[in-house]
Amino acid sequence: MSSTVVLRTYKVPRALGGCSGNKKCHVIRSRRPLASSTFFHSATTFLSKPSLITVTEEPDTLFQKVSLLVKGHDKSVLDSYELFATMAAKELGITISKVCDLPKDTERFTLLKSVHIFKNHRVQYEMRTHYRFVELSHLTGSTAQVYLEYVQRNLPEGVAMEVTKIAMEKVPDHILKPMWEEDPIDKKISQ
Repeated sequence: MSSTVVLRTYKVPRALGGCSGNKKCHVIRSRRPLASSTFFHSATTFLSKPSLITVTEEPDTLFQKVSLLVKGHDKSVLDSYELFATMAAKELGITISKVCDLPKDTERFTLLKSVHIFKNHRVQYEMRTHYRFVELSHLTGSTAQVYLEYVQRNLPEGVAMEVTKIAMEKVPDHILKPMWEEDPIDKKISQ
């Protein structure tokens, strides 16, 4: 069975939804004959230039630690999300310093079954919140941004995440020199 591909390029007017803005675009339709039916595939290609990467002179920020605190009500969802977050960190070459389970919080609510009397008949409801803690160490700002964006986009429903970043900064110039080197008392004694 031989398959032939026929490519046709059409210019689609903007009014028909072919392209947005002032970019040039073409719709490519390909037709490949199959055994009994014909398969149509349409794709839109944009002919605009890709954005250029800008290089700045300022250095990238460095983070000593980035801590992720993930909490949710379903333990199995948190287990799989912890595995996902640690595997994503390993793929990006990020150092994982600590992964641990924190103790769960349990909230109990006691309600009366009846409206008016029968105070002995009560119902208890319980909410359990499970926690996972992932700590990453020695990250650059761009790596942290990419990792956190990827992890937050894949956050499952019913799970909340709290991110804490600890940045490293340059030591100020007035602290670099020891104070005892410029002590005026030593100058008076030596004179």
